[in-house]
Amino acid sequence: MTDFTPDAILDATGLNCPEPVMMLHQHVRNLAAGGLLKVIATDPSTRRDIPKFCNFLGHELLQQHEEAGTYLYWIRKKAD
Repeated sequence: MTDFTPDAILDATGLNCPEPVMMLHQHVRNLAAGGLLKVIATDPSTRRDIPKFCNFLGHELLQQHEEAGTYLYWIRKKAD
């Protein structure tokens, strides 16, 4: 997987659309520019929603990984 060390972790396990992306928006807002956020989710729609979120707002989706129904994302917040 990765050797990324996140600055913050968002655990959206058990939450369904649109909650994971709404929580992601708030967590990214609180993160310092260039900070790394790890997201843990179980909603399959995050495979579509999180990449779109990053693309739309200019954040970098460094990696996404699926393992036994759990979806992991590493997102680098854009520089201000």
